[in-house]
Amino acid sequence: MFGIQSRRDLTMELQSQIPILRPSIHARRANIVVKFQDLYGFTVEGNVDDVNVLNEVREKVRNQGRVWWALEASKGANWYLQPEILLIGDGIALKTSLKISTLTNAITLKRLIRKGIPPVLRPKVWFSLSGAAKKKSTVPDSYYSDLTKAVDGKVTPATRQIDHDLPRTFPGHPWLDTPEGHAALRRVLVGYSFRDSDVGYCQGLNYVAALLLLVMKTEEDAFWMLAVLLENVLVRDCYTTNLSGCHVEQRVFKDLLAQKCPRIASHLEDMGFDVSLVATEWFLCLFSKSLPSETTLRVWDVLFYEGAKVLFHAALAIFKMKENELLMTHQVGDVINILQTTSHQLFDPDELLTVAFEKIGSMTTNTISKQRKKQEPAVLAELDQRLRRLNSLKESGKST
Repeated sequence: MFGIQSRRDLTMELQSQIPILRPSIHARRANIVVKFQDLYGFTVEGNVDDVNVLNEVREKVRNQGRVWWALEASKGANWYLQPEILLIGDGIALKTSLKISTLTNAITLKRLIRKGIPPVLRPKVWFSLSGAAKKKSTVPDSYYSDLTKAVDGKVTPATRQIDHDLPRTFPGHPWLDTPEGHAALRRVLVGYSFRDSDVGYCQGLNYVAALLLLVMKTEEDAFWMLAVLLENVLVRDCYTTNLSGCHVEQRVFKDLLAQKCPRIASHLEDMGFDVSLVATEWFLCLFSKSLPSETTLRVWDVLFYEGAKVLFHAALAIFKMKENELLMTHQVGDVINILQTTSHQLFDPDELLTVAFEKIGSMTTNTISKQRKKQEPAVLAELDQRLRRLNSLKESGKST
């Protein structure tokens, strides 16, 4: 796979065992900051309370795994991968001849996914439910291998930026920050930059692809997960040169914040705080730089099944969770500090997702799509105006 198969297999074995974290007796007594590794090898800093939370999360992961295995025993292996169940937007598109049992399975699956997919099952469930398996099946089996060989040694602006970003992608990680890890991540990113020249490479994708590599069993599957993410799950223009899709998402998020958290939105507007200062990274990196790894992957569990609306749910939830503190702020720096600290310390995924799905209120994909269409003209006009100004400055420079 990456030339370190035994290490990856060991990682999966360790994940299945999910060891309990135990800080030293001195750390427990002094309640000082401790460092430890999470399920995916990331070094985490926190106090003993954080360690206790992570131990509770590990126990929840064990229990959720038992639920999935019990359902496999009663419903049959891979019952959740039935081709008849197609999620379109917020609802389930059902064939007229569909059995009640299949509908029941679909409802059960949605609830299960929101509770979290066990780490050992994530690769298989993501690959099927996201559409990556179907996308891969439309091309020859040798597609990825042929692509990586064909582009090997080619230099483009995208490959130069990728090479620049590789050592800055999760530095210190025991596998990603190694020659093998860098090589695998480079092949995935360079390969995709040639697959879709409109996207090429955008900073932020390095973190997304890196986390996909840690979750998926093979480099090739990580590539197809990245492809389905950019081509089907997210807004198409989020990662193009002018980031028009990302600008649209930020405007939509600002509108949703005003609807769902009006007091926060009003207070921040009075301060002159632009929510995109924090939310842009959330959306471009899909929270991979902001949330702890298991919390990020719990958001991705839902993302690959229900679509991009979960990103808005999660972002709004972070603001909602700190509403009282945010309303007390008077400086932009304080707002940023509260939101960054909160996101980095959300070790319990259920804490975030409970707020996201139970306290934010319903948001349908159709509603968000309408909001996007509403914002697109203004964004495109603004980007066009910016481009005209830039070209004008270039012409002025030439004339002088």
